[in-house]
Amino acid sequence: MPTRNEREYYRMGFQDGIRAAKGIGPQFGIEKDTSLPREFSVNPETRALRKRKLSPWNKFVMMNSKKPQFIYKSGANKGKLNLKKMGVAFRKTPAGKRKK
Repeated sequence: MPTRNEREYYRMGFQDGIRAAKGIGPQFGIEKDTSLPREFSVNPETRALRKRKLSPWNKFVMMNSKKPQFIYKSGANKGKLNLKKMGVAFRKTPAGKRKK
């Protein structure tokens, strides 16, 4: 486990690296790599993270997780999702039918 001083040094080094990548403040001998073509260079401000496409099951769970028929009402699992019941209902939908 790092000490408080070590954590502070790590944080300061990380912030210096971020500033150097953005071109703000002293560079500390770090120069930007211009050998890569423009489309491969990383600009943290404009880089957008692409999320992967959700599966039909994920979409079904997102749409039906608030419905009372899929939520346990009592016992140790009170308030949790009844995934077994959701699976049965999902398989009855066109997206959940198994392809042969």
